[in-house]
Amino acid sequence: MENTTLYRPIKKTAKYSIAGKDCNSCENINCLINKNMASSAVRIFVDKKTEIQCKKGQQFVIEGAPVNGLFFILHGKVKVYRTGINGREQIVRFAKAGEIIGHRGFGTEEYYSIGAIALENTSLCYFSKELLQQVLKSDPSFTYDLMLFYANELNKSEAKVKSISQMTVRERVIDTLLYLHRKFGNVNGYIDLALSRREYADYAGTTEEQVIRIFSILKKEKLITANGKRIGCPNIELLKKEISDHNFFLDG
Repeated sequence: MENTTLYRPIKKTAKYSIAGKDCNSCENINCLINKNMASSAVRIFVDKKTEIQCKKGQQFVIEGAPVNGLFFILHGKVKVYRTGINGREQIVRFAKAGEIIGHRGFGTEEYYSIGAIALENTSLCYFSKELLQQVLKSDPSFTYDLMLFYANELNKSEAKVKSISQMTVRERVIDTLLYLHRKFGNVNGYIDLALSRREYADYAGTTEEQVIRIFSILKKEKLITANGKRIGCPNIELLKKEISDHNFFLDG
């Protein structure tokens, strides 16, 4: 399959900079690269990255395209999805600054099993597969941190499968709201991510009609507020009680 990714390469970086910033002063303190900047191998590695700018709605990973590297989000928000039966989109997760995109295919598959779309104007740091393989072979600390990252991702994935199988539709919608609140926080009384009702449904594993109905009920119960695509959660503790039996509160 031809690799027809839609991103626009900006430039090769120099002197370990990310969008003009030294990696050591990057605000993404949990970024795997940032945490390993003391390593000479990693410093050489980041010198060879490519910076990419994506506009809102732009796809930068195409499902089924050949795996050619990993993307680290410098700033912005992204949705990661897979295509299911009859072309139905299933959102796997949402990602923010400091997180990695494309890791599920790295080292194990020839093609990306997911697609990724920018939910707002987003800056990415791209590292080729060849560069990653070089640094993983030469820096045990970086390799260990990546292994822990994969273990954590597997834990989250397994927990989500359990929640989808055991939660009611209402509980899955509430769990989605809590997940988004944990990950993106609250700005002016609303979750700092504007999503369509269809996108809520695609993550919760239900239909747009069900999400609209449940949102309407939650608003009447004063558990959420809404302003267009913006959803507010004025009482997080009450929402948590709704799914407390499932003991499912993972970090974003």
